[in-house]
Amino acid sequence: MTPKDIDTLAVVASDVDAFVFDQWGVLHDGSTPYPYAVEALRALKGLGKRMAVLSNSGKRSEPNARRIANMGFDPSLFECVMTSGEALWRDIKSKRLTVSSLYPITRAPGDAEVWADGLDTVFDGVGEAEAVLLMGLPDDADPAVFDHALSMALDRDLPVLCSNPDRASPRADGAQVISPGALAHDYASKGGTVQFYGKPYLPVFKAVEIALSLAPDRILMVGDSLEHDIAGASNAGWKTAFVRGGLHRAVFAAGDISGNLAALARSENAPLPDYTLELLK
Repeated sequence: MTPKDIDTLAVVASDVDAFVFDQWGVLHDGSTPYPYAVEALRALKGLGKRMAVLSNSGKRSEPNARRIANMGFDPSLFECVMTSGEALWRDIKSKRLTVSSLYPITRAPGDAEVWADGLDTVFDGVGEAEAVLLMGLPDDADPAVFDHALSMALDRDLPVLCSNPDRASPRADGAQVISPGALAHDYASKGGTVQFYGKPYLPVFKAVEIALSLAPDRILMVGDSLEHDIAGASNAGWKTAFVRGGLHRAVFAAGDISGNLAALARSENAPLPDYTLELLK
C-alpha cells in the first residue's frame, strides 16, 4: 500500500488513541524543538489524544524527560517516556540480565555512573570487565578512537550491550553524527556478540503498550527512521507515520517523495509507513 502523505497528524487522530514519538529528528534536533512540534502536541492533547516518547537513548527515562521539558515541551503531555537505556537498566536491576562489571563507552564523562545509579554493577577497564556498555558517543566522535578498546573486547569475547541501536542521529542545520549502533553493528560483523536494547526490537514497544494499556492497532508511532521506528512499530502491530525532515532530510530535498521513500525502504530492508509528513505538525 502506498503511504498517505499528510500535512498534520490531526487528520488521522480519530483513527488511534495514542501517539508515540521518537525524540531526535521528530521532537527536536538535539538542541531545539522543530518549528511546529510544541504546537502540534498541544493540538493533539486538545483532541483528547494520549502521548508517549520512545527513544533510542542510552540514558534512562528521567534525564530524557527532563531534556524534553527544558526544550519547552510540557511534561504533562506525555504519559510515558521510555528509552532503550531504561530498558537495559531494568533488565539488570531485575536480574533478567546478570552482569557485575562493565567497560563503558559514553557521550560524556559521568554518563555511565548516572545511568547505573541503583545497580550493583561496577565499571572496569576493558581488560577486566565482563561486558562493554555502549550507550553514547560524543557528537564529534571519530570511530577510530574506539578501535583499540573494541579490538581488545573482541579478543576477550566480551559481549557488547548496546543501549542505543541508532547508527546516526540528526542535529541542527541538517547535520548528522555517528551513533553507537554503527560501532555495535561493526563489532557484530567481526564476529562479536551484541545485545541491542531499543527500537526496532519488540520488547521496548511492548513496554510502551503495557504502560498505555492499549491494543497495538490503537497506537501510532511517529519516527524519522525506517530501520528503527517504522520497522519496529510495524512489527509490533502499530500504525506508523514517517517524518521526512529528520534523519533522512537530505534524501527528500529534491522532491519525489514516493520514489525516494520506496528506494529508502528497499535500501534499509524496511516496510513502508502508513503515513508520511515533512515535519511534526
